[in-house]
Amino acid sequence: ASYVGATQWLAATARPPHLVTIAPTVTASNYHDGWTYQGGAFELGFNMSWTLLQLTLANFKNVSTVQDVPRERRGELVQAVDNMTEGFGFLPTKDYPHLDSGLAKYYYDWLAHPDYDDYWKKLCIEDRHSEIDVPAIHFGGWYDIFLGGTIRNYLGMKENGASGTARGGQKLVIGPWVHGARGSTMAGSHYFGVRADPMSIDVDGIHLRWFDHWLNDGKNGITNEAPVKIFVMGDDVWRDEQEWPLARAVNTKYYLHSGGKANSKNGDGSLGAQAPDGEPPDVFLYNPADPVPTTGGALCCNPYFAANGAYDQNQVEERQDVLVYTTPRLERDVEVTGPVTVTLWAATSATDTDFTAKLVDVCEDGCARNLTDGIIRARYRDSMSNPTLLEPGRPYRYEIDLWATSNVFKAGHRIRLEISSSNFPRFDRNTNTGNIIAEDTELRPALQTVFHDSQQASYVTLAIVPR
Repeated sequence: ASYVGATQWLAATARPPHLVTIAPTVTASNYHDGWTYQGGAFELGFNMSWTLLQLTLANFKNVSTVQDVPRERRGELVQAVDNMTEGFGFLPTKDYPHLDSGLAKYYYDWLAHPDYDDYWKKLCIEDRHSEIDVPAIHFGGWYDIFLGGTIRNYLGMKENGASGTARGGQKLVIGPWVHGARGSTMAGSHYFGVRADPMSIDVDGIHLRWFDHWLNDGKNGITNEAPVKIFVMGDDVWRDEQEWPLARAVNTKYYLHSGGKANSKNGDGSLGAQAPDGEPPDVFLYNPADPVPTTGGALCCNPYFAANGAYDQNQVEERQDVLVYTTPRLERDVEVTGPVTVTLWAATSATDTDFTAKLVDVCEDGCARNLTDGIIRARYRDSMSNPTLLEPGRPYRYEIDLWATSNVFKAGHRIRLEISSSNFPRFDRNTNTGNIIAEDTELRPALQTVFHDSQQASYVTLAIVPR
């Protein structure tokens, strides 16, 4: 899984002579962006829950053996896990008392390095693909928290691996799975059919054939098969592909439209292929004291605070601080398979803030199933290494990376995009003050303006596959 995948990549960078191949599963390519942070926002839910659980449930009997940790702290940690939702709201984040340096100094090191600096660069895999000289088979999930890194590792090794064998010996498998539950046919509340079970494609057999080929010169033909195997949601079938992204996919812009009242699913927001012209912007108030609650998505590692996977977004879409843009009902099936990005023109009353985006499949009965989402912390809009604050009221162009998906929006369904400024507690809240967020105790509301006019068009780019 993720940690073991990370150890495989780090071992591969050392190029030990007896390492022949690796099989990293649901792991990252960059331990800053795509693991500890995403788009500059701290992965609070993952980082806090994983750290607490490692210190309690996973190693419960050994808690007292951690250096300088008295045995009596065992009960404190169990209580911290049980009260984790309160811990998410603790301010300042850097002073959360239950993971002090005696227990998990690394947690506070993560918070102390919000920028992509040398602390992170020395361990970054995607910057070192050219040093790695082994074939790899990559396994990922559409609802996995490390999907972006899984894909970047595959592409990076195909392009920059240290030898022809390494570059040519890459295989990618992505199912409709969440992190840590690859054996399930469910992702959240959604059932993807029996084909979603790894047994339907014999994942264990794929592993064995891969190792047999590279370790025993098995010549079993696995490297002659399609290098990419993906599960296409909506159709709920597996499909082999010759490349990623798909060469036949057409990157298509779906523009945001409204009459200035796209707030909530009951507003006038729409999504369409025609570019906007002369439309008023949409405005909402982001209050970090009342953030948009995390509802499904690519999460890890405590289902008690927020379950991962696909869930109905209708309750979230009732909020006035969530802008909702939806296409008319589709006349025919529309397949989206590939990277998903949002280009957003927006202004804020703050010197720093966040913007979030979520792609949603709206069924005929109105159920709104999340597919993928992303976030950008405004100070990192141009660089993860050199943050710059905003001029309040000035429009800026943001790129929000939603990673990727493969989904067929069936005839009668609608394509929907949500825009907001929080997804809590998955991500830490931007306090909107411009201060170092992990050190901040002030929560300041910010007025957000999203533009969609002829000069400042906002849109989501979808990879449409002809059918």
